[in-house]
Amino acid sequence: MKYVDEFRDRAVAAALTERIKQTVRRPWTIMEVCGGQTHSIVRFGLDSLFPKNLELVHGPGCPVCVTSVSLIDQAVCLASLPNVIFCSFGDMLRVPGSRGDLFGVKAASGDVRIIYSPLDALELARKHLDREVVCFAVGFETTAPAWAMAVTQAKQLGVTNFSLLIAHVLVPPAMEAILSSPQNRIQGFLAAGHVCTVMGYEEYETIVQRYRVPIVVTGFEPLDVLEGVAMLVSQLEEGRVEVENQYVRSVSREGNRPARTLVDEVFEPAPRIWRGIGEIPASGLRLKSAYGAYDAEVKFQRELAQLSVGIEDPECQSGLVLKGLLKPMDCSAFGTRCTPERPLGAPMVSSEGSCAAYYRYRGHVKCEK
Repeated sequence: MKYVDEFRDRAVAAALTERIKQTVRRPWTIMEVCGGQTHSIVRFGLDSLFPKNLELVHGPGCPVCVTSVSLIDQAVCLASLPNVIFCSFGDMLRVPGSRGDLFGVKAASGDVRIIYSPLDALELARKHLDREVVCFAVGFETTAPAWAMAVTQAKQLGVTNFSLLIAHVLVPPAMEAILSSPQNRIQGFLAAGHVCTVMGYEEYETIVQRYRVPIVVTGFEPLDVLEGVAMLVSQLEEGRVEVENQYVRSVSREGNRPARTLVDEVFEPAPRIWRGIGEIPASGLRLKSAYGAYDAEVKFQRELAQLSVGIEDPECQSGLVLKGLLKPMDCSAFGTRCTPERPLGAPMVSSEGSCAAYYRYRGHVKCEK
């Protein structure tokens, strides 16, 4: 059965590739907005299957990559406090700030712990009532419901030694920021399927009408990406401007309403600085006033006030990569002064970073179509 499935998948991939080649007649530049899609494209060489006049560029599809230097510095500061247990997903530990990274704090005996669920951190807080448990809440809309659930449960249980350092970012405002830029050259988007599983795609309909660019909600497997590209180039060649859903097995137009309701109860939109890009209005989340006691920036305001403004490494060009203006291997520091062991920026160490994908799957040889 395994070999039958592989044969079928190869046949489907070949048919989709041929469909794309037969459809594309004019030059097009499209962007995927998901690091998982980027890794699938680079790992399986999907972009090498397309016509030369169809270019895929990689957008700000990794929440770890766009977490600002200032927030990393705040995380390092809080993790270094003697009474704090600092909890984070593992892919944040090597992301460099201007004051080092969380891995360095852990190596220096700071109590930094990797968690796999926000509820794990809440359980730690319940077991260690004499210490403060601070969680680095990083992610797109996909992980926001889990953090919202942890906060509501902490309030219901009366747990007061639990707080979040919030770095959540929202996808639609970032897409609008790219499209409204004078440097924009994106003519269509592959939207992140996991985000839409939670949020649906109603918000994208406004973007499509405002900027006249088609969007296809797409999954992460190679066949998902190929079908998403085929659907997108069909729209472009036909002059259609719509939101289409390739990821029908997981995504509906309205998304997961209970999850959205929970997020709306706990969080509200706020300005957010995106690493390498700058501040984007209403592109992040913050706790509503009813849950302000769980905001680490408020709880540790005195300690964080001593920090200077975080400065990005001037040699790092990740901002251009995240805006689709530069491919990772076109950066002069790629693979030499910037490696996974000694990164200049987050896209080289994040599990969904585009620089990490190129380094892992394409090494140091520049790939041409």
